[in-house]
Amino acid sequence: MVFRHSRFALQSGNAAQAINPGFLSFQDFAPIMRIDKWLWAARFFKTRSLASEAIEKNRVQVNHAPVKPAKEIRAGDMVQLQIGPLRWEIQVMALSDKRGSASVARLLYQETVTSIAQRSATIELQKLQKEPAHARKGRPTKRERRDLEKVSGGAGDW
Repeated sequence: MVFRHSRFALQSGNAAQAINPGFLSFQDFAPIMRIDKWLWAARFFKTRSLASEAIEKNRVQVNHAPVKPAKEIRAGDMVQLQIGPLRWEIQVMALSDKRGSASVARLLYQETVTSIAQRSATIELQKLQKEPAHARKGRPTKRERRDLEKVSGGAGDW
């Protein structure tokens, strides 16, 4: 943010702007982009609306603060996001407004070492756990349905 008046620059704590009110820092010219569009371009979500929905559900944070879909990010920002049981902590390396291939999208961010370790541990834990729905195939048989009705405490609305 550029303050043209020196009293505002002193309040913001930027001495260079207090001395020279017309001073512009490098960050004033750094490219910026909406977080929902960047998450779509980095291939974390298939559509921008899915990215916006995740942001509104507070599954995405920028620099450990909750954000809105229109939040502008810059290169160097830290983004924390959760997709299902997996948590990502990534640093924004570059911005792109176009959705490219996965190899190009991978260049837009760098995942932290702790995030990689946590994600791989979560994936391994999921592999070891048995999925309850895998034991069941198709519709329940008449016997299974009767057993379910006994357990649930009444007849179903069939």
